[in-house]
Amino acid sequence: MFQKLLALGAVLVLAVVSTGCGNDETAQSTKDNLSSENLFDDSNDTAKSVDSNDADSVGPADNVKPDTADTSSEKPSETETTKPEDSSPTESVKPTIGFVTNGIASFWVIAEAGARAAAAELGVNVEVRMPPSPEVENQKRMLEELVTLEVDGVAVSPIDPDNQNDLLNMVAENTNLITHDSDAPKSNRLGYVGMSNYSAGRMCGELVKEALPAGGSLIIFVGRLEQLNARQRRQGVIDELLGRDFDPDRFDKPGSVIKGKNYQILSTRTDNFDFAKAKSLAEDAIVAHPDLGAMVGLFAYNPPNILEALKTADKLGQIKVIGFDEDDATLQAIKDGHCVGTVVQDPWMYGYKSVELLAKMARGDESVFKASDFVDIPARKVIAGKTDEAKKTANVDEFWTILKQRLGKGGEE
Repeated sequence: MFQKLLALGAVLVLAVVSTGCGNDETAQSTKDNLSSENLFDDSNDTAKSVDSNDADSVGPADNVKPDTADTSSEKPSETETTKPEDSSPTESVKPTIGFVTNGIASFWVIAEAGARAAAAELGVNVEVRMPPSPEVENQKRMLEELVTLEVDGVAVSPIDPDNQNDLLNMVAENTNLITHDSDAPKSNRLGYVGMSNYSAGRMCGELVKEALPAGGSLIIFVGRLEQLNARQRRQGVIDELLGRDFDPDRFDKPGSVIKGKNYQILSTRTDNFDFAKAKSLAEDAIVAHPDLGAMVGLFAYNPPNILEALKTADKLGQIKVIGFDEDDATLQAIKDGHCVGTVVQDPWMYGYKSVELLAKMARGDESVFKASDFVDIPARKVIAGKTDEAKKTANVDEFWTILKQRLGKGGEE
């Protein structure tokens, strides 16, 4: 697999695509630790079967900007291939795949890089769409546009799956539809590419317990709870801290203090992907709770805003920070000792695998989701300590090196 990433990196350089893969400088594996290739495990060439309880627990969302905006560092080209009106899926005509995010964020920049890498390697076109704000109407417009363009498949991270079924089913009637990052299990989508957000939330809870071994109080920060991934991520944190059994369908409504034997979740604060609000909510929490033990940010942009608020209040290191996703500011804070750790997905592989699966379907492969409708790309924790496969942890320097290579940055600081 790692050799595959090396070859892919060469293709991307020639195609002038803003992404990259591992090379000879990639962090080497150690005898007892997780190898660098496993830091980004793309071994899921076929969908994995999962427990029926976990199948509905999958979804996600997040990074540099909120999980909901409509531009990226590399804007989708307006001329980037619409299929000719008289075209048909033949070997002489490249399939066109639509890749739709739930917003704009560094997380989605990484996912876009993976999608474009797959397109370059597999000989397909990709149309990337990023909604400028979290309103469903923005995503609706983009999905309808892709249907009008008669694309050969669409991968979407639904903003509000409970209220988008009709829209998603319309897309599914016209082309192959899959979800990524955040699921819509009640829709007619063919499959989901991502992770169990509930399990990832429990990983965050484990980091909280490491940061506050004697217990304490915390506040959770997240963009919105309408998304399945956000709800399940938050619930995983709560259930882990309260010592509950594994139940992705459980939901503690926000609005009141949730108390356990050793931990208290004082509140869950939502910012609706407003970065300024995300920071102000963190600032307010610091003032309102001077003895606060930890702050947990569940979308990629939350930890950086929490860290900024703590820096302004001169409380870096006094209140523990636990993050989600791989924003540069979060990774740097782990290196500097200001963030305990972060739970990361693999957005690059979300993009790559989504395009790969839809390309196969466009070319007549009907076996893609025969084993399961869930392609599991597991999460892991990034910390300042050593990479350890058994503990599902990755060293921040090793992780960041590979991430930079995937983004065509060569691993340099």
